[in-house]
Amino acid sequence: MTNTEMDFSPEDFQLVGDEKILQIDETFAGQSYWKDIRSRFAQNKGAIAGIICILIVIIMAIIGPTLTGHTYSEQVITHQNLAPRVKGLENIGIFDGSEKMHTSTGTVEQNKYVSKDSSVKTGLEDVYYWFGTDVLGRDIFTRTWTGTRISLYIALVAVIVDMCFGMVYGLISGYFGGKVDMVLQRFSEILNGIPTLVIVTLLILVFKPGLVTITLALALTGWIGMSKIARAQVLKLKEQEFILASKTLGAKNFFIIFKEILPNIFGQLIVMSMFSIPNAIFTEAFLAFIGLGVPQPLASLGSLISDAFKSFTTHPYMIIFPVIVLAAIMLSFNLVADGLRDAFDPKMKEM
Repeated sequence: MTNTEMDFSPEDFQLVGDEKILQIDETFAGQSYWKDIRSRFAQNKGAIAGIICILIVIIMAIIGPTLTGHTYSEQVITHQNLAPRVKGLENIGIFDGSEKMHTSTGTVEQNKYVSKDSSVKTGLEDVYYWFGTDVLGRDIFTRTWTGTRISLYIALVAVIVDMCFGMVYGLISGYFGGKVDMVLQRFSEILNGIPTLVIVTLLILVFKPGLVTITLALALTGWIGMSKIARAQVLKLKEQEFILASKTLGAKNFFIIFKEILPNIFGQLIVMSMFSIPNAIFTEAFLAFIGLGVPQPLASLGSLISDAFKSFTTHPYMIIFPVIVLAAIMLSFNLVADGLRDAFDPKMKEM
């Protein structure tokens, strides 16, 4: 056979299909890893709503106790069990200080701020309590936002314990393996087997009930979940090629742990830490509810709910506002954690 040269021209070829289709090869600009995460997080409406709610709660926890002129421990006996009353809203029948009391004999509607007889003065006509007062005449608004400070403090403690101890514990345990891993894991399992309630009770025998005791209880057991997540992530990465290359080049163990492995799993650890915050807040609220929280007259959301629970059938407004604030805090942190998980997970990326 002989090779025959053939000349082709553009007219010899024709695009199959719609001739108006333009074949465009686009080159997209590169985007950094963290910028991509921020972009995907910003597209999550639930996470943004959670961030906004957390900021509002933080602002109110800072300025809230100073807005009414009352302190969290101030008791006014003549102002006992006053329903919520807001200036400017009493004329339209909302937050006007009236309440319905459900008793064994029936339902009674009353308003302690004003008297049914216009000629009789109660002395409370110009008094306003936005969230009402408790059985000792203390302002629930001030006490609620003071208690919120404690919940936010517990959230901060949970993050610090997770990131400073639990993360390091899990990284070291997973990377070195062998006997080191066995000893560290057995220790964490023994500690995790002791209920938090028992630990708090033992601490109360040594320390007085209060915020220090709760902080120590969280610090003793709150890091275990984070350590297990960190260890699992290290076990998946420590045999990868880039880790073996670092070892070949003479890198030290702790350099590999904190410079090579940690940046690759930091996203998952942040997400885990955010999920641990609602659990820590709930733990504090639970301990306060059963009487192992901060001592009186200091208030936390858990202690407020515990005190108001006793008057729930007669004065339900006492428990409503602390429950709403506590639920908003826990829900907001969960929404933010969900948003971070979706942002850091490459499988969630839209193709």
